[in-house]
Amino acid sequence: MAVEDKDIEALERQFPLLAASAFATARERVLASGQSVLQSEYDCIYEVFPDGRYVFGKRIEPPIFALPGSKFTIR
Repeated sequence: MAVEDKDIEALERQFPLLAASAFATARERVLASGQSVLQSEYDCIYEVFPDGRYVFGKRIEPPIFALPGSKFTIR
């Protein structure tokens, strides 16, 4: 049985929510194990520790928001 375009589109709409959930779960598991995680916020990278401390790492380029169908050149 072939998967129809509407079925594929329905699955693709679920990706952002599922990805966000997977990353949040992984982040919490790492912090619960006593390790730190790196986290970006706007144009900065921070190291986040299990006790809630944020330590500035470095500045980065701000995020680019993409619309469906957008094309970007990776430099």
